[in-house]
Amino acid sequence: MRRPILSAALAVGIFTASCQQPAQAENAVATPAATVQANEPAGKKTAVFAGGCFWGIEAVFSHLKGVSSVVSGYHGGAKNTAIYDVVGSGRTGHAEAVRVTYDPARIRYDQLLRVFFAVGADPTQLNYQGPDHGSQYRNALVPMDKEQARVAAAYLGQLKKSGLWKQPIVTTIEPYKAFYPAEGYHQDFAANNPDHGYIKRWDAPKVANLKRLFPDLYKVGFTRN
Repeated sequence: MRRPILSAALAVGIFTASCQQPAQAENAVATPAATVQANEPAGKKTAVFAGGCFWGIEAVFSHLKGVSSVVSGYHGGAKNTAIYDVVGSGRTGHAEAVRVTYDPARIRYDQLLRVFFAVGADPTQLNYQGPDHGSQYRNALVPMDKEQARVAAAYLGQLKKSGLWKQPIVTTIEPYKAFYPAEGYHQDFAANNPDHGYIKRWDAPKVANLKRLFPDLYKVGFTRN
């Protein structure tokens, strides 16, 4: 479903489509630890994930130890179409996505993958997540280097053999093109709008599931940009 573009002042209070739609809390899945672990050199790394409405994916990764930045944005299309209302048409090639900056000495890429599939996105939903429909809500992994690509492919293969989901896994691995940050009012949206109807019914349960399933990785504070 398409969400209308709004001014920053209006955006905080009156979304009328898509991320505003009532939805049941997504069920968490106890995903396994990766059999192929990431071997990343020291220093901050970035990773891109697409998993439906970026508010919830941002919220999940923003509560992980070792993560220093999570930016909501658009990936897969051209720069001139990286605009909220245009992306909402579903015809730009963009997906709503997040760019995660993390310290591999504290949290590895394979651990980010495990969290993403456990509480972030349902890998069996093709071109939608929950109430949000269209190719802009596809779930995809976007490796930033060969090591991430190796680990992502291995973990997807591991999950497909796990039998954790009754339906086939349709998550794709997309080549990195360019990431364009979303409009300012989308950044830190869950932290800035904890009482928003969509956040309370759809995204807060994701964070609660993160805390329950990954207590060693969870941090109370929200990583703000």
